[in-house]
Amino acid sequence: MASIFSIFKKGLEKSSVKVGRTISSLFGGVKEWDSSVFEMLGDMLISYDFGVAAATDIADTLKDEYQRGKIKSSEDIYEIASAHVAAILKRNMRELNHGADGMPTVILFVGVNGSGKTTTVGKLANLLRNEGKKVVLGSCDTFRAAANEQLTLWSERSGALLVSSKNGADPSGVAFDAVKTAIAEKADYLLIDTAGRQHNQKNLMEELAKICRSINKVLPGAPHETWLTVDASIGANALSQAEKFSATANLTGIVLTKLDGSGKGGMAVALQKKFELPCFFAGLGEAPEDLQRFDADMYAKALFEHEITE
Repeated sequence: MASIFSIFKKGLEKSSVKVGRTISSLFGGVKEWDSSVFEMLGDMLISYDFGVAAATDIADTLKDEYQRGKIKSSEDIYEIASAHVAAILKRNMRELNHGADGMPTVILFVGVNGSGKTTTVGKLANLLRNEGKKVVLGSCDTFRAAANEQLTLWSERSGALLVSSKNGADPSGVAFDAVKTAIAEKADYLLIDTAGRQHNQKNLMEELAKICRSINKVLPGAPHETWLTVDASIGANALSQAEKFSATANLTGIVLTKLDGSGKGGMAVALQKKFELPCFFAGLGEAPEDLQRFDADMYAKALFEHEITE
């Protein structure tokens, strides 16, 4: 079985290749670097979706360390950049918020169409079941028949109990029933999938708020976590998504999906820097085991490990 780090490394390969090429081209073979080199590094990191604030912070930190004599080679660049990115990602890392003793922990998944919500819910159910947890799935994407079919397959594969309804049913009603079922079944976790919605669709965002109220009506304090699933390939648009969903659904964290197909691994850093939203899981491939608990050190190391030499 592949090590966890090897999964991170494989999933972030496209991003690390881009970063490696940048560092190699800017710093390889040069004995002395002036401020313009570090400014170019910042610009390149922005283009890789680290975000302006994080990219500037990383570049300025490297420049300061260089001027203090702590950077003497491109290898030092990798090491210090990796440590600094890991520190940014750890700033708000925490354990999951849980329900009261004997009550399920309710995690609500939100995001735009195609961000990987349903697949993430299914993979997380599989992971938790493999850890011996009792899991209920709430299929609240009642507008897309394929979503219910997907969760049905994951339910059968993982042994999680599925609560669903007919196509077109009221999503808040399904959420209500799912919470009641999770309590009755003494489940450890209730994972609720919701319909994909664009962050600028006011009526659908209001519906999401209604789902949250229905959940809280049955179990005060729930949902205990509301996670935005972010397709890593969309780049800077993830920042506007996070802003809009935060206003409606009180986001508590993110799950980065499809990192294996993207060269934009800096998005986790950008989201943390701007919104202080911890990343709980990362989707690093198609297989169920490729959904991994987010590890800031492994993520940063994988992102800055690949050096390209021409």
